[in-house]
Amino acid sequence: MEYDLTKGHPFQILLKFTLPVIGGNLFQLFYTLADSVIVGRTLGADSLAAVGSTSIIVYFVLCFIQGFTGGFGIRLGQKYGARDEAGMRSSVAVSWVLSILFAIVITLLCCLLSHPILYWMQTPDSIYDEAYIYMFVVLLGSGATIFYNMISNMLRALGDSRTPLIFLVFSSLLNIVLDIVFIVPMHGGVAGAAWATVLSQLLSALLCLIVGLRKFEVLRVGRADLARFRHDAAAHLRIGFPMGFQMSVMCIGQLAMQAGVNALGASAIAGYTAATKVDQLTVLVNNAFGIAISNYVAQNYGAGLYDRIRQGFRASLIQTEIGNVLMCAIILLGREFVTPLFLDNPTQEIIDYANGYFLAVAPFYLVLGLLLVYRSSVQSMGNSKAPFAACLIELALRIAGTFGLSAVLGYIGICLSSPMAWIGATASLIPVYHRMTKKRG
Repeated sequence: MEYDLTKGHPFQILLKFTLPVIGGNLFQLFYTLADSVIVGRTLGADSLAAVGSTSIIVYFVLCFIQGFTGGFGIRLGQKYGARDEAGMRSSVAVSWVLSILFAIVITLLCCLLSHPILYWMQTPDSIYDEAYIYMFVVLLGSGATIFYNMISNMLRALGDSRTPLIFLVFSSLLNIVLDIVFIVPMHGGVAGAAWATVLSQLLSALLCLIVGLRKFEVLRVGRADLARFRHDAAAHLRIGFPMGFQMSVMCIGQLAMQAGVNALGASAIAGYTAATKVDQLTVLVNNAFGIAISNYVAQNYGAGLYDRIRQGFRASLIQTEIGNVLMCAIILLGREFVTPLFLDNPTQEIIDYANGYFLAVAPFYLVLGLLLVYRSSVQSMGNSKAPFAACLIELALRIAGTFGLSAVLGYIGICLSSPMAWIGATASLIPVYHRMTKKRG
């Protein structure tokens, strides 16, 4: 179903648009979540720790890709709101070219830097080989991830949040089947889990593209649509790169957090991995609300409907925070069931590490929701400087918290660095949004 986000009741239209995005984000996480559950229960704690020790690298690349291609979606959404068909076709064509170039660069960089990254993160020798194999294979398939996120962000910019969900659900189920086949009868180990992830993502992208081309004539572009390539490419990159950085800055700081956890040994890594896998569910739900308000604001900004932007912003805040209250309650009440999901017989030490993370982070999900709604709204109104500055604040506070708080509070200090970073970044964005919307009258 397609939604023109410049029409209809803001609360209802945002909710209808957001729900498929939430479903899509959750199923995208299930790619790696299925890897962790199946690896942990079939190959053991060391293999789970190997996958977990690299998950933040994989998640970092995923977040950058989501932000980078999401920026292209904002540009397309603005042209859609302005009913500029030529601009829409140019945006699609430029997005294709830039995404292909980006896929080549990011794949080469990730694969060449795999060993140095694992060494810097103090990956224990006992899990190093499996960690390298898993990370290398998943990052080798970065092109498939870029391909899917690019086409899905295009469809969302055009008001279709349902098609990406349908095919991602199908390929996520396929990923689980391939995980079991590659690991159990084929004895592929962690490499099998990684290949299952890559192949499933690629299939999702291909199916999404086929349907998108049939539904939207504007996606069928040619060389003529690249007539203003330099100008349009610069406009796309001005949005795409800051958004990619914003989406991944949390992960850059978490690289330092993961390094600190790695130094505590395999039990800490296993517990932290189990907790952060579940925690990523809440982050992706919040990201879904951010994606929805981003597309909403982009279309209405392109149409010049500033009062409607304010109405949608308020509706998005209400929806986001209701979701965060529910997720916080569910996680805190059900935290004892998390670690056994990943391991057959987890030690009490592993369980304590997982529970410690939840108790430190879950109460601050409300702040994370504020951060994503404010940041997405400001970005979609053409202001990339303030969100970029907020990301630098978030990064600095996360790293400072990792090393400063951990010196005083140990493992819990590492966990608390995330909430501290969210608070600082949000505080910098709140006055920017209100100045921008007041100025528009």
